Parts: sequence; C-alpha cells; structure tokens
Amino acid sequence: MTGDQVLPPATLILGGARSGKSAWAERLADSTAGLPVYLAPAQAGDAEMAERIRRHRERRGPRWRTIEEPLEICAALQRECRPGQVVLVDCLSLWLSNLMGAGRDVDQEVARLLTALQANEAPIILVSNEVGMGIVPANALARDFRDDLGRLNQAVARVAEVVVFVAAGLPLALKAPEGWRLPRL
Repeated sequence: MTGDQVLPPATLILGGARSGKSAWAERLADSTAGLPVYLAPAQAGDAEMAERIRRHRERRGPRWRTIEEPLEICAALQRECRPGQVVLVDCLSLWLSNLMGAGRDVDQEVARLLTALQANEAPIILVSNEVGMGIVPANALARDFRDDLGRLNQAVARVAEVVVFVAAGLPLALKAPEGWRLPRL
C-alpha cells in the first residue's frame, strides 16, 4: 500500500508485546509516498529470533530496505533520513537492551537520539514497548531496564509531534498537532 499520508518529522508508536504496534507502524510508513527504510536493532541470537526477523521481513515485502544496526541508531538515522524516504525504527526497546548489554551510557545515547530526531530530513517512525504498566520486576537489571525505557519513551514523546498507543491492534492518538487525525490503515 502506498499513498500520500503526510507524516510529521517524528512519530512514536507505543504498545505492549504483541499489541500490533509494529504492524500498525509499518502500515503507517507504507501509507506515505516515501520509500520505506526499516532500521532494525534486533539481532538473531538464536533460531527463534531469526524466525521472528524472517517473518517481519516477509510481512514488509520487497519495497522496504532493511538496515540492521544494533547500537548506532543515531548514525544510521543521520545517513538514512533523506527527502523522499520514511524511516521506521523498530524498536527502541531492543536498542536500549543492546546499549545496556554493551555497557553504553544510556543517558548519553538518548541525548544523541533526541538530537538526531530534531535534525532529520525525512519522517521517522519509532516503535517502543510500554513495559511500565505491569508488576515491579523482581531483579535489579529488569527494574533498571523498565526505568530506563520509561525515561527513553518519555523523552522521545516530548520531541515527537505525534504519539500513538496501540492495544489489540487499535491505535489511540495520545499526542498530535491540532487537526491531525489517525489515518485509517
């Protein structure tokens, strides 16, 4: 599906696991006239993850160009955000996990991402999990991840012009400029 949907410079799509957020974000990107670029921080560390990645690629189809970048999302955005394209980052949760696993300074990387989002030349759609609605995790690493992801999502939501929450495949606009409406996808 290609169309003429006009996207703002930054759109954040939030939702829980299997909420439909990725599929909705892909349809949103496909609804534009821009050539879609899929920026994937996921790594195929095992057979199950390799199968997930394969299914995602198949669902998107041949029109999409995929870039696998587990850590350097900001550099990839600077390279890929050009007029005539739309870039989908799926997902910030995996990127954060990769950063934490690599011992990167999360606050510094988030600041770099916010700068990249404000200096882009193509619409960017960012997907992220909302993990703060459940129980308090039992271990410190899981609590750190939940807290860091919550702060990351809040920071991106502040600079994004549109923020959408997806539950059960249904989008709900949380933030949008006046007159903007959720597209029917």
